[in-house]
Amino acid sequence: VGEVYPVRSKTSNGVYWYCLNPDCPAQLKRSLLHFASRKAMDIEGLGESAVDELVSQNIIRGLVDIYKLKKENLLKLPLFKEKKANNLILAINKSKAQALSRFLYGLGIKQVGEKAALVLAKKFTRIDNLFKLSKLQLEEIPEIGPIMASSIVHFFSAVKIKNMIGEFKGLGLNLKQEEVRIKKSKITGKTFIFTGELEKLSRTQAQKLVEEKGATWVSSVSKNIDFIVAGQNPGSKYVKAKKLGLKVVTEDEFLKFVE
Repeated sequence: VGEVYPVRSKTSNGVYWYCLNPDCPAQLKRSLLHFASRKAMDIEGLGESAVDELVSQNIIRGLVDIYKLKKENLLKLPLFKEKKANNLILAINKSKAQALSRFLYGLGIKQVGEKAALVLAKKFTRIDNLFKLSKLQLEEIPEIGPIMASSIVHFFSAVKIKNMIGEFKGLGLNLKQEEVRIKKSKITGKTFIFTGELEKLSRTQAQKLVEEKGATWVSSVSKNIDFIVAGQNPGSKYVKAKKLGLKVVTEDEFLKFVE
């Protein structure tokens, strides 16, 4: 399997552990699972079992290899039968159309979470524009601080990243962010946060609805939030929101807001 070399790195956001071995299978598996996750490229069928098998058989050696998978490669593996192989190939092809924000989040850039990826994608719209940015330009964006700006510049200045993005382009990925057409409503200018499991919408659909109505959504609870939308089994965000006295609404109430 190979050895893992952890390094303890303290940042302004806490303590993180990184693996310095670029050939570490465990690191590759984590990257693949994050890239394929629902909030990123949403590749259904590329879960832990599939990733374990594809990496251990040396079929996938990096993120780009996902889009080079062939049905015949999958059928050689014990885990995959005809239907499972077909479904995974379909899911991979479907993911090529995902917006730039999903792709950026899936890359796992240090310090860049789901919200920051969306901010970058909406601001710069195409992947090529991110290679031209300076730390100063990024710091001018309110949501991006100096540590995140440095991380983004460092990431996109690497030759291997430029080469990888070039491969993704050649394999037909979208790598663009379409402009959201805003329809003014009574929630325009408001800020939302979502917690728990929504029943009628996916989290992504709910966030898109908020954007279309001229409102914003965030990932972290603060006193500046106007509404917290609570689904089934809400977590710590719900508890913190209640302590701050924030307005909590159900999914049905939220849907009435956006109608």
